[in-house]
Amino acid sequence: MARIIAVANQKGGVGKTTTAVNLAASLAAAEQRTLLVDGDPQGNATSGLGIARDSITATVYDVLIGSAPVREAILKEVQFRHLDLLPATPELAGAEVELVDHPGRDRAMRVALASIVGDYDYILIDCPPSLSLITVNMLAAADALLIPVQCEYYALEGLSQLLNTVHLVQRNVNDGLAIDGVLLTMYDARLNLSRQVAAEAREYFGGKVFETIIPRNVRLAEAPSFGKPIILYDVASVGAQAYMGVARELIGRSAAWRQGASHSVATDIANFEGHSERTA
Repeated sequence: MARIIAVANQKGGVGKTTTAVNLAASLAAAEQRTLLVDGDPQGNATSGLGIARDSITATVYDVLIGSAPVREAILKEVQFRHLDLLPATPELAGAEVELVDHPGRDRAMRVALASIVGDYDYILIDCPPSLSLITVNMLAAADALLIPVQCEYYALEGLSQLLNTVHLVQRNVNDGLAIDGVLLTMYDARLNLSRQVAAEAREYFGGKVFETIIPRNVRLAEAPSFGKPIILYDVASVGAQAYMGVARELIGRSAAWRQGASHSVATDIANFEGHSERTA
């Protein structure tokens, strides 16, 4: 049964979509049956895999409002034999309005994915960089949350708010939602600031921080404009090697999860806020 992981951060520009696309591709390259769900109305995960909008017949929007079953909207074998895509276009933003009066409006994605959870090893969801009904839907459908954190100034700002949001979702919509990990992105070893943010993130979250760090890499930034994940654009680049490392770690963590490992979001919030008070 698939492990459903939401890639989310309420702060934009942290490498969220880059992580969703390249981690999904790396898992597929490791022959893990993977579905990437583009849950962001910007549709960047869709274009990042080389899918043109005019070639799409059904999207996440159609699935959420109930006009198309999820199996009809999924694009099969996108660039990899083991990688499928549930695409998105800007019309997804309209689902906010159409779901308002819908019973179970915050669980529409959860219900949709329930019918295909046995088809995959991993389902990765690229969430919008904001708290909205769409985001709540994606978090309600997930087993775990992966948080990309940019190694720059203000990177940790808002994480306490994000954790509280997750706690509210856990309490009211999805009591099984857990924090799977924190991924450090855009790391520049030449900068003291990058090293400081990395150290603070490890102090806050301990073993939840992935050992692999995603560096700043020109090839990684170029890949989306060619509609390719980094391991197809330049497999020898440090960016490609980093995401393959994250995939290996995730596979290992998932094995522990499948054996019944659990984690308390409330504990994460208490630890984070306690540290913040001590260092204020």
